[in-house]
Formats: sequence, C-alpha cells, structure tokens
Amino acid sequence: MNRILIIEDDTDINNMMAEALQKAGYACTQAFSGTEGLLHIERGAFALAVLDLMLPGMNGETLLPQIKEKQDIPVIVVSAKDGIDSKVGLLTAGAEDYLTKPFDIQEFIARVGVQIRRFSGRNGENPAGEEVLAYRDLKLYTDSYTAEVVGKPVELTRQEFKILELLLKYPNKVFSKQDIYDYAWDDIYIGEDKTINVHISNIRKKLKSVTDEEYIETVWGIGFRLKKQL
Repeated sequence: MNRILIIEDDTDINNMMAEALQKAGYACTQAFSGTEGLLHIERGAFALAVLDLMLPGMNGETLLPQIKEKQDIPVIVVSAKDGIDSKVGLLTAGAEDYLTKPFDIQEFIARVGVQIRRFSGRNGENPAGEEVLAYRDLKLYTDSYTAEVVGKPVELTRQEFKILELLLKYPNKVFSKQDIYDYAWDDIYIGEDKTINVHISNIRKKLKSVTDEEYIETVWGIGFRLKKQL
C-alpha cells in the first residue's frame, strides 16, 4: 500500500486530507510542522509528500529541497499562496504539483493518484496491481475510479466512469443505449434516451476541457463507440 506523508499544521485540513486518502486506499503519516515532516522523511519511505508552505519549525520552501534530496518522490504543494511567482518558484524548485487553498478534495485525491502513477510508471511499476484501461492519451484506473487525459486528472461521476470503462474494454464495438445503461446503471432500461445522451455529452465536455481530441463517436441509429484514429 502506498504511504503518503502529509505535512500541514492546520489540524482540520490535515485530518481531512488523511481521511480522504485513507478512503481512497492509501496509508497516511501526518506531520504538523516542518521539523516533524523532515524527521519522518529521514526515518520512513513514502510514495508521495503533501507539503504546506506556512509551517512552524521549518517552512515549506526550505523543506522541499530536503525532501527531494532524501527521497525520490513526488511532492504536491498545498498552500493559500496563490501568486503566480510563488507557484512557479515552487515548481521550479522541484514540486510536481501545486494546489491553492481552498481546494476540492476529490481533485486533490485525483492529483495524488496521477503523481503516484507517473512516478511508479517511470520505474516500470503498476501500483497495487491496479488495472489500467488505456486508449490513446485516455487512461482509466479501475480500482480508484480515477481518470486522466494527457496526464491530467479528469473528475468523473460513477456512471460517466462506467460508460468510458465499457467503451475502453471493447474499443471496436458499437454499444446501444440499452447496452450502456445496463452496464453503468443497476436498473432496468426503459428506453429513456435523454439519460444516456446527457451523460455522453458531459463526458465529452470534461475531456474537451483537457484536450482537443475527440474520444466518443456517435453511430447514428445504433449508439456509441470510441472514435477511431485517422
């Protein structure tokens, strides 16, 4: 199990991140000061560190290079500082990602997953044996219900994820609306076209916000399939 080090002096935020990460299947070690965070880095192995900047004992800017020196792991900075100079400076100094407070906890979990997979993939590993469905630059991680396009996280509802999962499992097959409904919903299909159309439209919009590539093709009179590359 991947272990995450959370270095955040705000108890409520620290506990919120730890609880969400544990629900997503990660183990967590919590530190509430820069010096405590450094102590954990020196004594234990981690898959990723979450780093606040305004820390007692040692601030995040000072701690970041020490983390990178002692362990080859991704670091996500989480801070109330939203100035572009601060973000660029931290990314230049070695941070892999930067989230500005307040943030959406689901986006946070998705970004953690992306960075862990990137580092694991760099070393030829697949974390926890998780099944990955891939088509072009789109990837679905079936255990954690997370998705990414060109390496960027895309937040999907359960039904949206299941629709893409079905299409990626059978990339050459055209699925009717009933096929899709039967797979993505635990319910009986009653011929309601609007439900499937709305979910397909939402998926397209979410993917389009990240890339100009089209991934879902409408086959008129039949249903939907993955759009083939020209």
